[in-house]
Amino acid sequence: MTGTSHPSARPATPDGPYLPKLITVLREGYDLAALRADALAGLTVAIVALPLSMAIAIASGIGPERGLFTAIVGGFLVSAFGGSRFQIGGPAGAFIVLVAACVAQTGIEGLTLATLLSGVLLIAAGALRLGTYIRFIPYPVTVGFTAGIAVIIFASQIKDLFGLSLPMAEPGALVPKLAALWAARETISMPALALGLGTAGGIVACKRLVPRWPGMLIAVGAASLAAALLHLPVETIGSRFGALPRLLPAPHLAIPGWAEVQAALPWAISFTLLGAIESLLSAVVADGMTGRQHRSNAELVAQGVANIGSGLFGGFCVTGTIARTATNVRAGSRGPVSGMLHALFLLGFLWLAAPLAAYIPLAALAGLLAVVAWNMAEKHEFWGLIRASRGDALVVGATFLLVVFRDLTEGIVVGFALGGLVFIKRMSDAAQMQPVTEHPYDAAGGDLVVYRLSGPFFFGAAAQLGAALDRIADFPRAFVVDFTDVPMIDSSGARSFDLLAQKVARMGGHLWFTGTTPALRHVLLAQGLRSPRISYLPDVAAVQSALRGEADKPD
Repeated sequence: MTGTSHPSARPATPDGPYLPKLITVLREGYDLAALRADALAGLTVAIVALPLSMAIAIASGIGPERGLFTAIVGGFLVSAFGGSRFQIGGPAGAFIVLVAACVAQTGIEGLTLATLLSGVLLIAAGALRLGTYIRFIPYPVTVGFTAGIAVIIFASQIKDLFGLSLPMAEPGALVPKLAALWAARETISMPALALGLGTAGGIVACKRLVPRWPGMLIAVGAASLAAALLHLPVETIGSRFGALPRLLPAPHLAIPGWAEVQAALPWAISFTLLGAIESLLSAVVADGMTGRQHRSNAELVAQGVANIGSGLFGGFCVTGTIARTATNVRAGSRGPVSGMLHALFLLGFLWLAAPLAAYIPLAALAGLLAVVAWNMAEKHEFWGLIRASRGDALVVGATFLLVVFRDLTEGIVVGFALGGLVFIKRMSDAAQMQPVTEHPYDAAGGDLVVYRLSGPFFFGAAAQLGAALDRIADFPRAFVVDFTDVPMIDSSGARSFDLLAQKVARMGGHLWFTGTTPALRHVLLAQGLRSPRISYLPDVAAVQSALRGEADKPD
């Protein structure tokens, strides 16, 4: 997202990497006008988060109240301790598949334990300052991953959107799921389909006609009212889950056994990886909208604290949410207080309106998530990467297909590995070793050949040197390698010059290195490329002067 000006944008302060942005904002001065702006932004985000949190929880195979607990506790802690001024934390659609699979395998207790362990891992990642490296995940990986998640979310809502009745539990894998849903096509419920499509259409219409209105809440509310007044035979939150609680549960921590920890740990690692990526990506989006800069490691620590808090109060994994964070910025947020107020507003909604939630049709929430999935897909970015280059197409396509048909974590890991290989190939192609002809030398029957390197010279580019050597038929008396245009060299790249030094020495010549910076020279010397085999001079002119001085000496 391109950066735009924001009324609260100021130069970044030199605070520590773990200092919460809340403290920074309060230091800068926080007045009543800022509180009013944050209250309005927090209320706006809470209205968006109310139906969405319940929908994500239901799609994940757990009760809607747990989505609200997650948004309330996790959202408050993310804003209070986070490294981003505008981050809104809560349940995210990207976690639906993971949470559903975790619940199916380990139960609610296993999900809670995995959430707590994920919190510990996120705090450790922040303490080890891994946030800087997580942000280096290639863009095609994030696009392919997000598009894959969108497909899975939409597929998970087909049953409730069409009101289908399945004779057995809905399969988790995409292909068996679609086969089971197709087999149940005769059980389609037209009232449910009408409510689902009407909700989706209402959200889209509100966004286009009155974009400042809370389209999700309006559409879900209208569908609930229609279902109640018309006595439509559709499944609702009340008919499936019963009444929602009006208060947060008391915090609870069960001491797990080693077997439970072993079962929950793989899920915790997946939650940690996905949560870190999603949160930091959301923070980057907020930075682009406001001109601010988040503290990535502070954000990871806050996400860890939020996950621990969410697990203690009956919620599940928390992450930064891009759509709600963007809504927070657009609503005029001045800082983290708006995110904290958003959580308190949700708590107030829970206390006041919990009985009304029982009337919400599940088809309406399915329609809402269908719109969310459509918006998540990043269709233009996906096709743009497919057309950009073969390397980008390979990375985004492989990530997408693995996420959809195999596993989320596998898709990220393989996509990251492919992205690294594509990067290595491109950097290797950028490294060149070309002969330079403007430095002839004929004194005393000798000659001088200069080869100029350009681009980063690392292990991926070392083969370029071998190819250049193969093209050299006769080695000169003086062979110069000019490093002036080389920004960096690694040990593999430096080691590859050892072969060149040996060949030049066998032919009775001498190898000269010019234009080396102190950093480059340090790497080259560490690989044994030192006198008497190699001489270092500032430039080619210095080599010529040295050779002329040598030629003038008597035999």
